[in-house]
Amino acid sequence: MSRRLLLDHNLPRPMARMLDQFNVRTTADEGWSTLVNGKLLEAAEREGFDVFLSGDQNLRHQQRVTGRTLAIVVLSSNAWPVIQQSPAPIIQAVSDAAPGSYTEVALSRPPLNRRPAPKT
Repeated sequence: MSRRLLLDHNLPRPMARMLDQFNVRTTADEGWSTLVNGKLLEAAEREGFDVFLSGDQNLRHQQRVTGRTLAIVVLSSNAWPVIQQSPAPIIQAVSDAAPGSYTEVALSRPPLNRRPAPKT
């Protein structure tokens, strides 16, 4: 049976397709778009989700993140171009996440494409 994964509302919806080896639902799918922080985590636990995936890097400072019945995985970026380039560490973190654990996934940002300096 695949892991039940809840995508936080701060992550791009296309991530669900990228993580299709899991049973992925979004907060919108569940009707929880208005729930935040503790209430959202409580609802996810109550509904039996295995992993909560978020881009909220302040989550660990705002909520109790360890000792829960679900695992929490937080990405260093919620920008789709960054996420899209690095699916492997996200998939690995979700696969390895244990109940009650908290994991941060550092994603590499692509190099900036700068315009050449104007000629003087």
